[in-house]
Amino acid sequence: MSRTTAPPAEIAPVAAVLLGRVRELSARMARRIRAEVGYYGSDDHVPFEELCASCRHNAELVFGQLAHCRGSDMAPARETGRARALQGAPLGELLHAYRVGSELLWSELAAEARASAGVTTDTFVALAAWWMNEGLAAAAGEAYREAASALLLQRERERSVLVEALFTGLLTDSTTLWEAAGVLGLPAEGPYVVAAARVPAPGREALPGIEARLLAERTRSAWRLLPDLQIGVVAAHGPGGEEALLRALGRFPGARVGLSPPYDTLRETPRALRLARLALEGLRGETAGVSRFDDGPVSLLVAAAPEEAGRIARAVLARVLDLPADERSRLLETLEGWYTAGGSTTGAAALLYCHRNTVRYRLRRLEELTGLSLTDPRAVADLAVALRALRLLPPPDRS
Repeated sequence: MSRTTAPPAEIAPVAAVLLGRVRELSARMARRIRAEVGYYGSDDHVPFEELCASCRHNAELVFGQLAHCRGSDMAPARETGRARALQGAPLGELLHAYRVGSELLWSELAAEARASAGVTTDTFVALAAWWMNEGLAAAAGEAYREAASALLLQRERERSVLVEALFTGLLTDSTTLWEAAGVLGLPAEGPYVVAAARVPAPGREALPGIEARLLAERTRSAWRLLPDLQIGVVAAHGPGGEEALLRALGRFPGARVGLSPPYDTLRETPRALRLARLALEGLRGETAGVSRFDDGPVSLLVAAAPEEAGRIARAVLARVLDLPADERSRLLETLEGWYTAGGSTTGAAALLYCHRNTVRYRLRRLEELTGLSLTDPRAVADLAVALRALRLLPPPDRS
């Protein structure tokens, strides 16, 4: 859009007359804007004195340029646009105000010009072209968009830093946590759930648009992209809170996501992230899906001491881990089914879709390989910890 076109010289005397009436015209403009544009309808957003001053600056700008036959200096309009963007004013309301003000100025200019003998039809046409090209609304709107974009980037950076601080445990004071929750749009109290999704490649989101999808479910969240993961804090309020998250995650069928158990205060977010990571590790290989962390005592014990739990797994199941992959998988799956069935071979057989004698044979094979008896409560506890460690932790180093 041009900013250098000069207005027709014949209009200068007319503009000079209006420039002398600018105080009265700007007051009328401010009253009309207040009456017709909702955002400016009270002092809540823009005090009337400030609105009058802005109208006067713009009227002086327009009539001064016409009176002195020079191109436009749109600095005041651009400054207004930037200021309204920072105030959070709707762009539509800003442009509406400029249209109302521009209409008033044009009608006054046209009336004064018609009364002047030196203004011809050609002058009117040239004036109209200048008026359109040098529109204040366009300048203000352009500055508004620039400022709004910069503000959006700044807020996204601030959000990213706050989310990072939550996950790393840098925010511990209750007041600071409350303020961070407000900036991030999260409720001040839980329950919350942490989600950790494996990214397809560094810099690419595993769950693009997840925050907007959850917001459509009336569920607030805050997310952070890491080189290997996309992690988020989700407000799981109400009985359907977690279900809303699962529905949203269901729209990413190829994603691999681990979920923490619900927790009550944002101070626990670093721990919840660790549990979500462990749940994600439970999805072996390239398996897609959502894995929830089992917050039973054995799982929590493994999560609290992962190195020691890994050492136990390697010690207790050493000979099982040395078996060919298919046989190892069958034996460990049978042991897990036996635990799930509460120690019942019949229940485990139903879960595994095999005969109970097959379950008994595999369990005896496990006893032989581990040297532990499933009738000994201490051995049962050792095997439970070892099995849970295998499921939650990365595969043990076989070297």
